[in-house]
Amino acid sequence: MSEINRVRDDICRVGASLFDRGLTAGSSGNISVRLSDGGWLMTPTNASLGALDPDRLSLFNASGQLVSGDAPTKEAFLHFSMYGERTDAGAVVHLHSSHATAVSILRDVDPEDVLPALTAYYVMRIGRLPLVPYFAPGDPDLANAVKALASRHHAVLLANHGPVVAGTSLANAQFATEELEETAKLFLMLQNHVLRTLTPEQVADLRQKFNLA
Repeated sequence: MSEINRVRDDICRVGASLFDRGLTAGSSGNISVRLSDGGWLMTPTNASLGALDPDRLSLFNASGQLVSGDAPTKEAFLHFSMYGERTDAGAVVHLHSSHATAVSILRDVDPEDVLPALTAYYVMRIGRLPLVPYFAPGDPDLANAVKALASRHHAVLLANHGPVVAGTSLANAQFATEELEETAKLFLMLQNHVLRTLTPEQVADLRQKFNLA
């Protein structure tokens, strides 16, 4: 099987998995993968991740021009903002998942690092999670705000919107997005409880052991 056909199938498989488990609803959420020739495959606009057609995925060349498939997601600029700043990014997943989006609406979170270090796995897959200020959907200033953070963070949380997560592969982007959502769920479950988070020393030890930035 050619690379592009394998990636088409992978995107559809991951999209269906995310949709079937309630991590995205309706036509929300989008996925992209960087190809070895420098181009990208991306999910189309107004498409449910649960019912993607591999032949209709949006194909971009290395210059970012659409060459085949349906019109891309209206949030394509979020993906290109990540890829433009992260040469290691092989894929990007953006969801409107319930718990992460709920956290993005909370008033008193730390905009420099929205979620506390509740588990080692969150630190290993996400690290620090900055909050991008609210912009209306499609506002070009949102792309600039994501771009300003992307070189230092592979995951960001859009205020009143949802997470954008880059990974070295589609699997890594998927797993990191899922870990973020589960941590957001834990965080909301633990509201009004005294938390025993990982200490700064424990976080530093994880970063050293696993070569985390």
